[in-house]
Amino acid sequence: MEALDEKAAAAELARLATVIARHDRLYHQEDAPAISDADYDALVRRNRAIEARFPALVRPDSPSLRVGAAPAEAFGKVVHPVPMLSLDNAMEDAAVVEFLARIRRFLNLAADAPVELLAEPKIDGLSCALRYEAGLLVTGATRGDGTTGEDITANVRTIRDIPQRLDTGDPPPVLEVRGEIFMELEEFRKLNERRAKEELPVFANPRNAAAGSVRQLDSAITATRRLRFFAYGWGAAEPPVTGSYHGFLERLAGMGLRVNPLNRICRSAAELLAYHAEIGERRAGLGYDIDGVVYKVDDLRLQQRLGFVGRAPRWAIAHKFPAQQAVTVVDEIVIQVGRTGALTPVARLAPITVGGVVVGRATLHNQDYIEEKDIRVGDTVVIQRAGDVIPQVVEVVTDRRPKGAAPFVFPETCPECGSHAVRPPGEAVRRCTGGLIC
Repeated sequence: MEALDEKAAAAELARLATVIARHDRLYHQEDAPAISDADYDALVRRNRAIEARFPALVRPDSPSLRVGAAPAEAFGKVVHPVPMLSLDNAMEDAAVVEFLARIRRFLNLAADAPVELLAEPKIDGLSCALRYEAGLLVTGATRGDGTTGEDITANVRTIRDIPQRLDTGDPPPVLEVRGEIFMELEEFRKLNERRAKEELPVFANPRNAAAGSVRQLDSAITATRRLRFFAYGWGAAEPPVTGSYHGFLERLAGMGLRVNPLNRICRSAAELLAYHAEIGERRAGLGYDIDGVVYKVDDLRLQQRLGFVGRAPRWAIAHKFPAQQAVTVVDEIVIQVGRTGALTPVARLAPITVGGVVVGRATLHNQDYIEEKDIRVGDTVVIQRAGDVIPQVVEVVTDRRPKGAAPFVFPETCPECGSHAVRPPGEAVRRCTGGLIC
């Protein structure tokens, strides 16, 4: 490396931060790399070498921060200046029609008056708030309880979809970007393969994997997980955001943040339902988990007039997908003993893919559930991921039941310690009486 004084080193680190951020964006967000991997690696190595010589010059937007900082002892707390509220859900098409009719009534509009809404896939990940001050990322926080979240700044710095510095010559003094951190299905598969080889517990689904990755005290571990991010909104902003929702998302994209390209403006209930159906059909090929779509009134002035009901906005709703189902066979019914001594039956299934996740087990809840559905070993069953997360048996295909399949007899002794298992009057759960010996 050529000789650099402190002034020249600072200027070169500023240039490298800008250049590397640009190439990160071209590669990870636009799928249009402008240089080879070798040339990119050379830029990163040069940045690290200069920082090693001038550690006092390490910038807050340094590319080296993406590989992880020193492990933290615990997560700090972050208070959200604007609460991160939840959305009401619509499970049926009729609820979407009523949602739009309610908006028109509240705004004193005609029953057929067009209202523009932004429709977008509902990513099944972890909500996150990113605070930028004068264009620099200063804080990343989880949603938490909506008012207070956990400080995950070191970890979000490792996500390449999240810029350390907003790509704009005139950054707002304060901008809190909100979005979803998630793990793509292929990365989820690879992560679980690695964990299985290392004899570590595998993650149940990509959402759990993303949440577990973000909540690592060692951000170097987070950096290995290849998490992704979509921006979907904002909280605190100076100056306040005006205009349209989709217009500001376009501004966020122009600043270097990743916005879902499937977002679309709809103007009627029919268009909303058509969008929902289209995204449902495309769902399996997206490469990441979604559990519905979200509709938001696009005009920010109308949003302000509509306001909130309780902890949910009047101007937005989540239209959920039905739970995904598949057909498989019950290979075995086993009893798990929980910390409180509760005996929980679990079906071991012939592995089947449901919504992009391989399912080999399903909860059977309790003795009554098994008896009510008459679930037997060898049965062909319909399973679903309830809420697209927890697999459960919803139906037995009785006409495919093998001859000789016997009703399941729930054990009256604990399979762990052999103690008597009792079912208290009025309870659905049978419990081990072994206490400390179990």
